[in-house]
Amino acid sequence: MAKFGLHDLRRTACTVLHEAGYNSDWIEKSLAHEQRGVCDVYNKAEYREQRSEMMQDWADMIDEWIGAGVKR
Repeated sequence: MAKFGLHDLRRTACTVLHEAGYNSDWIEKSLAHEQRGVCDVYNKAEYREQRSEMMQDWADMIDEWIGAGVKR
């Protein structure tokens, strides 16, 4: 884990959230990826409510992973 960096976490989030069935637009907006082409011109949606729920689910997943690694 010594070489695990910020982009590794972003890549993990992107992969796990896609596998969980979340909308690609929500994920890309959350990662602050820029749209290109026609989508950039026409789609100005922020998806705030949807992204808020998605990111809470992501936080819950991380909490579960941490909890699974904690010996009690």
